[in-house]
Amino acid sequence: QLQLVESGGGTAQTGGSLRLSCVASGRDFKMYDMAWFRQTPGKERELGAAIAWSGYDTHYADAAEGRFTVSRDNKKNTQYLQMNGLHPADPAVYYCAAAWPTGNLALALRRYSFWGPGTAVTVST
Repeated sequence: QLQLVESGGGTAQTGGSLRLSCVASGRDFKMYDMAWFRQTPGKERELGAAIAWSGYDTHYADAAEGRFTVSRDNKKNTQYLQMNGLHPADPAVYYCAAAWPTGNLALALRRYSFWGPGTAVTVST
């Protein structure tokens, strides 16, 4: 079992940056694939970025590629999402999630078993 808590959300200006953190408590954080999903009202939760348990494999949604960087520190039980170049399409609630690995980096929402409560990101123009 993992408990996940996100932080770092808030308001940034267009073109600005935010860094989200997700701290995990419980056992075996280092063994889980981790991801950041985001959701806006009326839309399905969508994958932003994922990182394998080892940290050596990452995946980005097209909207995040080149602007967002996912990372993790297994000694600190923490996952990060550095978001640069924020623009008006980025506001959402961002969720941290964990999936038990099966060999391929988990990308589908249904693979993720543990979720944080989310942190809201807004972008001012």
